[in-house]
This record gives sequence, structure tokens and C-alpha cells, in this order.
Amino acid sequence: MLRSFLLLLSRNRSLRHYFETSRSAASLTKRFVAGNTLDEGMQVNGQLAGRGIFVALDHLGENVSSEAEAALAAQEIVAALDRIGRAATNTTVAIKLTQFGLDLGDEVCRRHLRTLFARASAIGTRVEIDMESTVYTERTLGIAKEMHAEFGCVRAVLQAYLYRTEHDVTELNHLGVPIRLCKGAYQESSDVAYAAKADVDANFVKLMETLLRDGTYPAIASHDERILNHALAYSKELKLAPDRYEFQMLYGIRRQWQQRLVDQGQRLRLYVPYGEAWYPYFMRRLAERPANVVFLATNMLES
Repeated sequence: MLRSFLLLLSRNRSLRHYFETSRSAASLTKRFVAGNTLDEGMQVNGQLAGRGIFVALDHLGENVSSEAEAALAAQEIVAALDRIGRAATNTTVAIKLTQFGLDLGDEVCRRHLRTLFARASAIGTRVEIDMESTVYTERTLGIAKEMHAEFGCVRAVLQAYLYRTEHDVTELNHLGVPIRLCKGAYQESSDVAYAAKADVDANFVKLMETLLRDGTYPAIASHDERILNHALAYSKELKLAPDRYEFQMLYGIRRQWQQRLVDQGQRLRLYVPYGEAWYPYFMRRLAERPANVVFLATNMLES
């Protein structure tokens, strides 16, 4: 119930405008969002690199409505890649295809993507293509496979709550496309997605085992202690070296577990968002893990 309500709020344009233009909102989001600017994102990147933690830098934004906006989004990512190249850290960029004009047509999106993929390839890093709602799943995976064939520096994100994901894992593993497996944070119909948390968790574990056995440098994106322990035990059972896979978590969430993984010699990458369009992301994070609402309320009471 709470999750559905928060997801509904994430799509409310009036609330989004209010919070994204409110000076006081920054104090409530700073644990989860690096800041509004690339400079702030790179500052967090440097701090985490100093602790042995990798970063996936994400300039927030989605569903642009003009080619000019799509071009600006591509310029922002190219600028981020330039900074990453100069910093020489193990940092990727995470993108959503609607940020680059997918709603305006696949070819518009491809044109902008080729620019940033070429830059990522030149500096030796990877572009992580985030998954959005199921309206975009098939087109997103099609473009991800094309970019993989053309540039080879792609990681595709798959969502364990979708029924189709087992098939997608098998196909992308066959093509050698690296995968980040997450649970999924959008409101979806029971026609296409598991509704019960237990079913999502069970599917996540099943797909995770497949990726650890057969995948190409998979990323296990979870904050669930039971799943993390299972992944550690299964990778040990398979005698996998830590450089064959990585864990991914969200900036600001389960920080003790983050440090525990690093202390154990595991590879950890944090998804570090920045930018002014932070509201939908922030609300989906609250919906994904309702315990974050308690943290937010505590901060409000202490301020």
C-alpha cells in the first residue's frame, strides 16, 4: 500500500516542481543524491574511490520531450565521461534511454547514444543502460544489444520482478552482454510482473545464480542481507574470483553492508545520482525500501 502510494507521488508533477525548486529539499536528499551538479557528483566519486568503492555516475532525468533536451543530456554524459577519464577511477555512467529521446523515436536515441558510447569506449569504461517501465523494455534491450555489437562497452539492467527476465538473461548471456540484476522499482501489472515480494526474491536468487555461473561480469544489485549472503556463499561454491563479478548498491543505503563487502575483498559499485531532476528517482527509492521513509522522517524531526 505504502509502495503504491509513493510510486503515485513519484509521478505527481506539482509535487515534483515544488520539491525540485525548494532550497530546503537538499537537506532531505543529500544522503541519497550527490548534489545538483557534475562537480558534486565527481566529488562523491573521488571520496568513494578513496575507500576502494567503484561508482556508477547517473545524471538524473528521463522522458525528455524535444531533441534539444536529448542533445543536452548527451552533452552532460560526455562531459561526465571526460571527467571520469581524467580522474582515472573505475567509474561507469548509468543512463535511461528516455533521457536521450527514446520517446521521440529509436533513431533519435541511437544518434545521441553513439556519441557517448564512442567516448566511453575511448576512455575504457562502460555505459550501464538502466531499465525503465515495461513500456520500454523491448526497445531498450534491442538498443542495448545494438550498442554492445557496435561498441562492446555496455551493461544492460534487468529486473527480477518481470516474468520475461529469465529469457532475457539467457539471451544476453549467450551474446556476452554484461547484466546488472535488480529487483525493479516501477509499478507493473500482474500480467507482466510478480506482485509478491517472496516471488520477486525467489526469482532474483534463481537469476543471480544463473548469472554467476554463466554471465559475463554480472553485477548483483541488492540491499537484501539474505540475498547478499547467498551470493557470497554461491560465488564461493563456484570458486569465483572476486574480479569475475561485482555487487552494486545505491548511494546512501546499507552503508554498513557496503563497508563489509569492501572489507571482505569484494568489488562494490555504488549508483551515485546527481542533477536537478532528482524527485522521481528519490520517490522510487523510498517506495523500493519503505525503511527509507523512517530515515527521512527522522531527518525532518532533527532539522
